[in-house]
This record gives sequence, structure tokens and C-alpha cells, in this order.
Amino acid sequence: MDYLPRRTLLSAAGTLFAATAAAALAGCAPGAPAGPTQNPEDPVTPQRYTYGDDPSQFTELYLPVGQRRPGVVIIIHGGYWGAGYGLDLGQPLAEDLASRGYACWNLEYRRAGNGGGWPETFDDVSSGIDLLATAAAEHGLDLGTTTALGHSAGGHLAVWAAGRSTLPDGAPGAGTPLVPLTGVVSQSGVLNLAEADELALGGGAVRNLLSVDSDGDPERYRLADPMTAIPLAVPVLALHGEEDSTVPLSQSESYVTAADAAGADAELIMIPGDHFAMITPGTDAWTQVVQAVDRLMAPSKTLPDR
Repeated sequence: MDYLPRRTLLSAAGTLFAATAAAALAGCAPGAPAGPTQNPEDPVTPQRYTYGDDPSQFTELYLPVGQRRPGVVIIIHGGYWGAGYGLDLGQPLAEDLASRGYACWNLEYRRAGNGGGWPETFDDVSSGIDLLATAAAEHGLDLGTTTALGHSAGGHLAVWAAGRSTLPDGAPGAGTPLVPLTGVVSQSGVLNLAEADELALGGGAVRNLLSVDSDGDPERYRLADPMTAIPLAVPVLALHGEEDSTVPLSQSESYVTAADAAGADAELIMIPGDHFAMITPGTDAWTQVVQAVDRLMAPSKTLPDR
């Protein structure tokens, strides 16, 4: 899988909510321009928050230097849930979006091979997103709009997190989220775990994530697969690279087809480039990712009829 060279390149290259929303909205214009609102050369220094004792249980908060738009973008990196890939994949995305006025929450989590897998990865994503409530209180962030932006395996975790409130008691991530998501932008997300397992994507990454053998565990698949949480109550924009050879189009296509049939808000959007162009600021693919984020961060997030 051609991930590491790209990763190296990318590394270089509601009461509390209502109160904080009022403070944030005071200086924000909903119709802010789509382009950067500050000098791209200005550094955006992230602030670290931890939600556990493990070195991977932390997030980075990026605050815009200039005018701040309402809402927060939660970035969840990919890498087939493996230990070899971290939130540095999301740092260029957070920096670019912060330059456009968005507060960004770049989330790290334990992955398979470094203490993650089932149920730790799912617990971490849930706890990491909920920790945003603390940062919101400290910085006056508006949590009325929280869009998750997830790439590859991060797309899976983002869509999964959007359905947490429907999970049964005792399941990882179950319960009422402190920070409910209001939309998801999936970047070539692994959105159909059963199919991904059948195709042995990532060299058996699904079984590695769920810590199952060849006999599997139907209950874990049911609780972890975004397909079983359809229909979601929030919109999902499933972007997929036209030249993506890492995650097949069927992963996005099958999810959107099922979601549409169930009456959910979901849309498949083909964008130029391969699996990595969409996480490379400056590419045409990244421009379309930003446009998708803009759509879901706008005051009205219901997708139009197509």
C-alpha cells in the first residue's frame, strides 16, 4: 500500500453549547468568503488536549488567527486503523482550514498495534470528540455545527461516530454524545466493513481493527459497521477520488445507495486525483473537500434534492 511516502510528504508539507455559541457568533459572519481569511504564511500553533494516559490519547486544537467562522471541524486521520500512521496526516488539513477561519480539532487515537483495536479505538474516538466540549468552554467555540472530516479509515470512524447515539447500552461509544456531530465529510472512507473484510483491504485491516479471527464476530461487525447504522440523522457527503486505487469506489457507493434508499441525507461526489490528493492542500481535490466542508458548515445543512 503506497501510504508511507505520502505520509512523509504530508508530514513535511445543549446549555454550555448555547452560551459558547453566542460568544463565538458575535464576531463571525456566516457568509464569510471561501478563500483563506489570514496569510497562509502565518503559523497556526495547535493547543494539545489529552483525554487519557496513553500517548495516543490526545487532540490538537487549531484556532484561526483572524476572523473565526461558526462551528468546529473535527479531523480524523486514516491509515487503515494501524499504528504506523498518526494525526500528522491531518495537520496540513487543519492548518489550511484554520487559515480559512475554521476552528479545527485534529484527533489522535489508539490504533491497532499500539493499544488500539476493539474496543479501544472506538472508545478513544468517542472520548476525543467529547473532549471538545472542554475546549469549547475555554475558547468560546460554537458547537452548534460540528462537521467530522475523515479520510479513509478516518472516514469510517467519522461516520460511525455520527451514529453513536443509536448504539445499544454497553457498546463502545454508546450513550448521548457531549458533542453530537451535525454532518460528515468522508474522504474515500471505508464505509462498508463487511465488504472491506471480504476484499481483505489493507491486508486484513478490518479483522485487525476488530481483533477477530477467520470466524469473525457478528456482533462486533454490527456495532462497528456504518452500514448497520443507516439511516443517520445527519448528512454525509461521501467524496471519492476518481483515481483511487487504495479504497475502492464501492465503499462509498454502497453506503450512499443504502442511505438514499433509507431516506437519509447522503451524496456521492467524485473528485479528481488518487487516494492522497484529497488530503493534500493545493490540489483540485482538496479544493473540492473544502467546498464540501463549507456546505456542511453553512447555517442550513440539509442536502438539496438531486
